[in-house]
Amino acid sequence: MQQESGRSTPNSKAGEATDVRERILETASGLFYREGVRAVGVDLVVAAAGVAKTSLYRYFRTKDDLIAAFLQREDEDFWRTWDEVAGRYRDDPAGELQAHMDWIGERVGRPNYRGCPQLNVAAEFPQADHPARQVATAHKLELRRRLFDIAERLGVARAEILAGQLAVLINGAFVSSPILSAAEAKDLLQQAASALVQAAR
Repeated sequence: MQQESGRSTPNSKAGEATDVRERILETASGLFYREGVRAVGVDLVVAAAGVAKTSLYRYFRTKDDLIAAFLQREDEDFWRTWDEVAGRYRDDPAGELQAHMDWIGERVGRPNYRGCPQLNVAAEFPQADHPARQVATAHKLELRRRLFDIAERLGVARAEILAGQLAVLINGAFVSSPILSAAEAKDLLQQAASALVQAAR
């Protein structure tokens, strides 16, 4: 039977809820990244998103939960790109590593790049048990795990050391973005990664 015009269905309500939650998260993510997490209050988020404060708290119990959701969103975006690149180099670890240095260098060289969101938030919240810091820590551990996998496939003698060096290189590039031009970030990463691999061999 056809639904009466204007009547909400369960699916439409679920869609509206998803839209509101996404609008809040999208708005908060932009503000958090540009202004810093501590500088952005809930009132600013709801005003910019055009929603009631009760709507925000319906989807995010606290500001900490909203911050953690922002980092989780950034985490998923980062690994989505990583997986897309890795999928093109399944049997070529050296090529995969250089390709990762390529897209990470391009990211670091963006004019509006303000550094790694996980590192930025971790710097603002030193408490190890803070929800956002836990997401940030998990992200960095996953980065090192993936680099270790590449190092093992490269067949170097001490894969764990190479993975650690590469993690320091990448994280160093993230925090050095203000002093790196768009043209040099990619080349610096690629050349440094190649030098580390050669030394490990």
